[in-house]
Amino acid sequence: MTLLVTGGTGFVMSVVAREWLDRDPAARAVILDRSGLDAMAEQYFAPVRDRLTVITGDICDPSQWSDALDAHGITAIVHGATITPISRGSAAEAKRQPEAEDPARIVDVNLMGTVRMLEWARKKPSVKRFLYVSSGSVYRHHGPDWAGEPLPEDGYVAPLTLYGISKFASEMVVNRYADLFGISALSVRLASVYGPMDRATESRNFRHVPNRVAHMALSGDVIRPNSLESIGDYVHSGDVAKAVIALISAPRLRYRHYNIGSGRTSTTGDIVEWARERMPDLKVEVSPHETANVIQDATLKDGMWGEYDLARIERDTDWRPRSGREAFHDYMDWIVANEAAAAKEGK
Repeated sequence: MTLLVTGGTGFVMSVVAREWLDRDPAARAVILDRSGLDAMAEQYFAPVRDRLTVITGDICDPSQWSDALDAHGITAIVHGATITPISRGSAAEAKRQPEAEDPARIVDVNLMGTVRMLEWARKKPSVKRFLYVSSGSVYRHHGPDWAGEPLPEDGYVAPLTLYGISKFASEMVVNRYADLFGISALSVRLASVYGPMDRATESRNFRHVPNRVAHMALSGDVIRPNSLESIGDYVHSGDVAKAVIALISAPRLRYRHYNIGSGRTSTTGDIVEWARERMPDLKVEVSPHETANVIQDATLKDGMWGEYDLARIERDTDWRPRSGREAFHDYMDWIVANEAAAAKEGK
């Protein structure tokens, strides 16, 4: 079987492609991305490089890639090509509004890029399933109605940003193509993802709290959060990849939309303490917003910021997320084993 992963040289999608290839020594993968493999990606894919094809092209211009894809007998598609214009994490970054820098490009890539890929896929009988990678940004900031309940896929959808709006619009387009052309299609809504291959790329330059804490702890930096009480549903990219492959491989899907998260919330304080277990001399100073180097709004406790309900994916697959502590320690180990070597190789 051959999996097409769009956006596959970036963060989460590269982990999806590697997971697919690791699971089956006979499997093949094709990556379609505007960017080629950087030093870290070359290192990451080295053990499976003979079964991976990388096609460079703009998702919005099928003339750059449709003929090349035709030759590979694609059996399933994970469409993750996107622009993620987010700025948070430090006081300086929080002042930026990256959506204002090129709003038309965001909508073009995130929405019309999806249309272009669906147009290609609907004409290919070999394609058995189309999975669209959406985001928890489609949800509103508050909900469910009863305190303490995880956020379900039904309801509570009210995107405010161009990113979230384009993601939700793409979900609806995917649903309509599925009905019109008999495609087995679904969308996954990711919570806050961190983990292996999380780095600055052309389309995404944002690091969630676990990423920032892990790197600062390993570098011996003082961690200065604005609050230890801020929360998030943080999920490891390896767990996301396993969930995506489980849904691609499931013989039957009962829903069009699936949450993927850790199934729980973790505070910044939780993550700091997990880091301290590996780095006992870690220094932490809760700091004002202006001097903090880890910034999260501690008032955001529910809606897209809270726990995501995983009942659907747990009903339709055997996938389960790891504990937050185990996943975070796995990421710290990966940073030590991989990022220094990739940086040296890229010089």
